[in-house]
Amino acid sequence: MKCAMLYGPGKLKIEEVEIPSIKKGEVLVEVRAALTCGTDIKTYIRGHPVLIRSYPSPFGHEFSGVISQVGTGVKRFTKGMKVVAANSAPCGQCYFCKKGYVNLCEDLRLLNGAYAQYIVIPERIVNKNLLEISDHVSFEDAALSEPIACCLNAVCQSDISPGDTVAIIGLGPIGLILTHLYHLNGAKVIACGKGEKRLELSKILGASLTVDAEEIHDETEEIKAVKKLSNNGRGADIVVEAVGKPDTWEMTVKMVRRGGLVILFGGCPSGTSFTMDTSLIHYEQITIKGIFHHTPKLFKRALDLISSGKINTKAIISGRRPLEKLEEAFSLVKKKKGVKYFIDAFYK
Repeated sequence: MKCAMLYGPGKLKIEEVEIPSIKKGEVLVEVRAALTCGTDIKTYIRGHPVLIRSYPSPFGHEFSGVISQVGTGVKRFTKGMKVVAANSAPCGQCYFCKKGYVNLCEDLRLLNGAYAQYIVIPERIVNKNLLEISDHVSFEDAALSEPIACCLNAVCQSDISPGDTVAIIGLGPIGLILTHLYHLNGAKVIACGKGEKRLELSKILGASLTVDAEEIHDETEEIKAVKKLSNNGRGADIVVEAVGKPDTWEMTVKMVRRGGLVILFGGCPSGTSFTMDTSLIHYEQITIKGIFHHTPKLFKRALDLISSGKINTKAIISGRRPLEKLEEAFSLVKKKKGVKYFIDAFYK
């Protein structure tokens, strides 16, 4: 089979490798759609301490396909079934799983290798995070389940009231999905980011107002611009950082109203830190939440949203590319020429 192998930061090769064999409880899936992801692009550029522990390694984690083989002991799935798999599954037994924080599982089983023609789904993911896709749902649409599930984690922890003002900072793929989901949940969304096309897309996905960060060269002015549009200058009810830079984290906490909520969604590089005025926590009584990953319930909810037709997938998926053009697809996303690309390992 064809498989994208990462040999180190910036070192990617498309190789012919053996189709992997499966063991008891596992499933082999023929990958029909894999989507580019900001995490995968970061992994390609600088590596990843959790997803890629050694080189060379396959990678990619947003995908769907058709079951090609079923291991012994698998009861719910059969050969030929359309499925989508999450990129992880919790153990259900550790301290955090028992506390209800399954996304923080101490033994989270991760899955990589979607940029290939076939992928093995481990037994735990088969049991907890493999879902059948309805006939009317396309493979590329179903592959959006994982990033949407991550974004639902933020939305579900926001305690939104109808008409709340939510400012989304950063309009990459995740920022645009967050914009869409908050809009669907009744919020008035202010989308703040760079790039005319991204700003226009944010409006298509539900943003009521936009702030072009490219035209603002001063952090203070960007904060003022968002606050001016929020609650008569008081600041947004909820501000979501979807960039993943410490200086953006610092800016974001200054955009929220008193008693408001800040969600730090974008993951910063390991070892970095940020500072903030302690009075914002104490006297302004703002709440700050970090959001990480997803849960099996959110993964299923994401697929249900896609299946219902409520998600504007056409605005998010920008086109199809063969596996050999994976680096080109990464480059296009980095240049803001598209949001997510559908990688088809069988497409020429």
